[in-house]
Amino acid sequence: MSITVEVGLLSGRSATVKADVDEDVGALKRRAESALGVGSGRLVDSSGGVLDVCSRIRRTRLQDGDSLSLHVRRVQIQGNMAAFAAIPGDGSVVTWGRAHWGGDSSAVQDHLNNVQQIQACSGDIFGGAFAAILDDGSVVTWGHPSCGGDSSAVQHQLHNVQQIQATGSAFAAILAAGAVVTWGHPAAGGDSSSVQHQLKNVQQIQASKGDAGRAFAAILGDGSVVTWGYPSCGGDSSAVQHQLKNVQQIQATGNAFAAILGDGSVVTWGGSQFGGDSSSVQDQLKNVQQVQATRFAFAAILDDGSVVTWGHPDSGGDSSAVQHQLKNVQQIQATGSAFAAILAAGAVVTWGHPAAGGDSSSVQHQLKNVQRIQASGDAFAAILDDGSVMTWGHPDSGGDSSAVQHQLKNVQQIQATGSAFAAILAAGSVVTWGHPAAGGNSSSVPHQLKNVQQVQAIGGAFAAILGDGSVITWGYPDSGGDTSSVQGQLSNQLAVQLPCLRANSKKQASRSSQKKSLQVFNRWAAVFRRIVFVRWFL
Repeated sequence: MSITVEVGLLSGRSATVKADVDEDVGALKRRAESALGVGSGRLVDSSGGVLDVCSRIRRTRLQDGDSLSLHVRRVQIQGNMAAFAAIPGDGSVVTWGRAHWGGDSSAVQDHLNNVQQIQACSGDIFGGAFAAILDDGSVVTWGHPSCGGDSSAVQHQLHNVQQIQATGSAFAAILAAGAVVTWGHPAAGGDSSSVQHQLKNVQQIQASKGDAGRAFAAILGDGSVVTWGYPSCGGDSSAVQHQLKNVQQIQATGNAFAAILGDGSVVTWGGSQFGGDSSSVQDQLKNVQQVQATRFAFAAILDDGSVVTWGHPDSGGDSSAVQHQLKNVQQIQATGSAFAAILAAGAVVTWGHPAAGGDSSSVQHQLKNVQRIQASGDAFAAILDDGSVMTWGHPDSGGDSSAVQHQLKNVQQIQATGSAFAAILAAGSVVTWGHPAAGGNSSSVPHQLKNVQQVQAIGGAFAAILGDGSVITWGYPDSGGDTSSVQGQLSNQLAVQLPCLRANSKKQASRSSQKKSLQVFNRWAAVFRRIVFVRWFL
């Protein structure tokens, strides 16, 4: 006997699926996933109950014509400079890329169960690391020990962890009680012992930017700030501590911080060449709404839409040449050394290092009705309202898209490595350009890049998540661009089917054991009956 049910996604899309009542729910689920073209998920009935994939359909009391919901579990991917870590639908973790950056998690694989989120430490030339928060609030780390890959010294403190932030070589975890636990390179923020007594009721933590980042800044519940890490890189805020009151948010360059206070003013500290000294523009920093940063400079948007900049002049700290154009600014994006501001009218104004995207004069007449901008290390890519794309900056970093310009239509979103871009089109295909080895050339996998849902990027490679939950990568092979060694694990569907297969195996083993026990019992029972009969006869 078979039944037909309607299985729908949260988006409203649905499919009609047929199954025999003697089949497992897992079979019904897999047919629904296939029909809907999505990855693995959970079947939920009309009352909100999750159906056990290992149960027979007849035992679930499903009726012909019933409606079910399929809650899809999306693959989550995090990356640092040279490795990726993915959470498939079953809460396990799959890693690939360079081992010293966390591409090899075999040493802790048995502990990586029910993972909720992963934070990446970008690392340095020696390595990087990952930290995973499990559903019980504990943490598992791997990668280069000196970059946070070894948390054994503080493991007993890592309970009820809510979130984790990272500098270039250290981690800081906020616990449920508002305390903070740190580990990794001591000089990069891995040692907070000097301020540990102050780290109470912590609301959020900001880390200095990129692989050069060496300090943390924590905002407490009362709006004050506590800092630690390398002193000249923002780890020492003592000179401005009396000003750090009612702090709303903090932004960071490579080695400096900028805090926006409740009254809209800004307080800065850290390396002066990185924007840690805003004294030259302090009288202008009023009613600040948001702050954006390159590696060496800050740009603040005021409530009237104007912009104030400071920091290294060649990296965007000096906007005097375009100051008259910076009106009604809506948002700002940054490469490593340049800024690009989108105005209310959809035009774009750029400044900073010309080769890093600070000079958009060659495409200025085409930069109209810009919706959003993405940045690589030294180039910008703007999506216009008609779905086309305009690029500028260093050609080898994605600043020249002329070779693929005819393909860049109906672009939905763009991601970037350090030197390349990847655009997802409305049809789910992907177009890439920039440095070939850093992900700008996806010719080895174009036939696989279909129904792409999102793309994640690290320094030299891309990872695309498809609609069925599988992952396709390209770029530097040993930096995350090659998943051949773990491709079998990157199957969202398989990951969820396995528990049921194991359960069925256990059931079969149990039935087999019960059958053998019954056979033994019957043999002994027969012997006993013979003995009783003989005694009675005698």
